[in-house]
Amino acid sequence: MVVPLIAVAAGLLFTTSATTADGTALREDRRPQLAQLIEDRRERVEASDKRRAALLAQVEAETDVLAGSDQPIAEQQTRGDKSRQAAGFTALRGPGLTVQLDDAPRLGDTNRPGNPSNDDLVVHQSDVQAVVNALWAGGAEAMSIMDVRVISTSAVRCVGNTLLLHGRVYSPPFKITAIGNPTALQQALATSEGVQLFRDAVSHFGLGYRETVEGSVTVPAYDGSSALNSVEVPE
Repeated sequence: MVVPLIAVAAGLLFTTSATTADGTALREDRRPQLAQLIEDRRERVEASDKRRAALLAQVEAETDVLAGSDQPIAEQQTRGDKSRQAAGFTALRGPGLTVQLDDAPRLGDTNRPGNPSNDDLVVHQSDVQAVVNALWAGGAEAMSIMDVRVISTSAVRCVGNTLLLHGRVYSPPFKITAIGNPTALQQALATSEGVQLFRDAVSHFGLGYRETVEGSVTVPAYDGSSALNSVEVPE
């Protein structure tokens, strides 16, 4: 009696699977489709960036024309130009420091001392933020992450072991460049608790950390959106 019952149950399972699949493979690998979706979105973002740059150039050109005959516009344009460098809208060149953070190499993690978890072997948002904060505290005049200018409104976010910055995703190693006094910047990194924690992990788990003194390096101008969702005037 048991055998017929098992046969009936198996038949129901086969029928349910066939109905659910509807002619498709239930265990089909979806990774190629996901990769294509990511690539499509990346191309759309790049196309939008190009269109935004073209529109911005058009607005600036028309503003220059109006400034030639409209005194109030010319005055505001001059006022804005004086603040462009401080706001990060112009490229800056000078001495500084580059810091590179990297995940630990894949060397058979089960054999590593201390039995680390996967989280112990990758660079986290807090690690990147610790370096950025230390460099600002050390007197950095300008800074870029992955050759992208960061300003006061820039947010550093991590998605897994990738970095999300200004709507784009970057993979390690993460390069952070700051313009300023190299000695002061190195001292700020050395006294940062967050940076020291990462350097301890470098010693324990083999993550990558490198400081490079730059005699002359260029930090590009910020070319992202300057729109603010909200502002608050300090008292």
